[in-house]
Amino acid sequence: MKPDWDKLMGEYAGSATQLVADVDCTADGKSLCETVGVRGYPTIKWGDPSDLQDYQGGRTYDDLKKFAEENLKPMCSVKNIDLCDDAKKADIKKYQDMSAEDLDAAIATEEKKLEDAEAEFKAAVQELQDKYSSLSSEKDAKIAEVKASGLGLMKAVKNSKPAGGSDEL
Repeated sequence: MKPDWDKLMGEYAGSATQLVADVDCTADGKSLCETVGVRGYPTIKWGDPSDLQDYQGGRTYDDLKKFAEENLKPMCSVKNIDLCDDAKKADIKKYQDMSAEDLDAAIATEEKKLEDAEAEFKAAVQELQDKYSSLSSEKDAKIAEVKASGLGLMKAVKNSKPAGGSDEL
């Protein structure tokens, strides 16, 4: 994917309204990656810089280019409010009218929902992992029991008998 991404970055280099870039999340970009929620590599984010979204599309050059052409354009945001529909403008105004403390509290509430969803997911994955481990152990025990019951010896005896059941020509 890296060569295709580099090619796409080259095509959008110098654009005043579109940015295609990469960040090394293991070095100088680590704090930025933590801020925007990068949890694995490679991760592609897009959208308003203050509200980046996860890209879920294909990873070929053609997929990336098509997505960029269709989506990397000025979009509704606090800085581009003229591009917003009435409902989004009303949401922005509601948040702008909130005190800093109230806005911080609302953000904390929503971030808590995200944290809870992540914790619920991790707990469910752990349950699945525990169930998988249990089933795997049960299967291994059953296989060992079958092998200990003489399966290998039965197969050896069967393979030692002449084909067709008779030695006569």
